[in-house]
Amino acid sequence: MPKISVKQIKSPIGRNSSQRKILISLGLNKINRVKIHDDHPSILGMIDKIKHLLKVEKVNKWSSTNSKQ
Repeated sequence: MPKISVKQIKSPIGRNSSQRKILISLGLNKINRVKIHDDHPSILGMIDKIKHLLKVEKVNKWSSTNSKQ
């Protein structure tokens, strides 16, 4: 399954509680944190609701962040 990298670029301060809960469910709670998720419709729906707080990129399968050493 394709993967996407999600990076938090803005603070949830001043946002409503549902947006904060979505950040936490994505595994993000501090600026510059990065998580890799499957490219799944439920994840994409969460990202769409808080896209103004995130930076999203597709992950190359040969990327160094995805390799186990």
